[in-house]
Amino acid sequence: MNETRYGRLVLTLIAVWFVLALTVSVSGVLKGAPGTPPVALGLTASLPILIYIVWFVASAGFRNFVLGLNPRTLVYVQSWRIAGFVFIALYSLGLLPGFFALPAGWGDIAIGATAPLAAMYLTRPDRKAGFLLWQMLGMADLVTALTMGASTGLIHPESTAPTILVTLPMSMIPTFGVPLFFILHLISIAQARGWRSMPSEIPV
Repeated sequence: MNETRYGRLVLTLIAVWFVLALTVSVSGVLKGAPGTPPVALGLTASLPILIYIVWFVASAGFRNFVLGLNPRTLVYVQSWRIAGFVFIALYSLGLLPGFFALPAGWGDIAIGATAPLAAMYLTRPDRKAGFLLWQMLGMADLVTALTMGASTGLIHPESTAPTILVTLPMSMIPTFGVPLFFILHLISIAQARGWRSMPSEIPV
């Protein structure tokens, strides 16, 4: 399968994934009993990442396609995470607890705001360490946000926060946004591992 076909296949799968995330959110499957672990939410967030990892390891063709993607474009996409200001807004309205909203919101804003700078100045073999550090910080932010978001229902089962996080449109963040951005980080790290010494080898 050539790169064009892989590109079409991946875009189709992302579209299907988006629709499935919407369907799951509308169905109410994500809403567990108060005080219980959010198993369904955890599965919808982790399953796409596991599928990507298995596909990347098992298919040389897919692996070559992924490694050939433009690294700057992948980093620029992370700019969308500046929308983390929504968490701050919901916190200011008293709809989300600060222990979750503040680190998740400010973390996303920091990554989203610095993504253009990372794309322009860190996607170079001679700045590989800084590039990898930025990727790891971005992944840490996602893991922290997902973990604290999942814990909200256990810590504050009486609040409206657990319901807000598993109801549209907020539910699309853990079911689609978080795993997608995490996969982009994994791709970027895999690409950086193969960088050589010449900056010109990185596609513009």
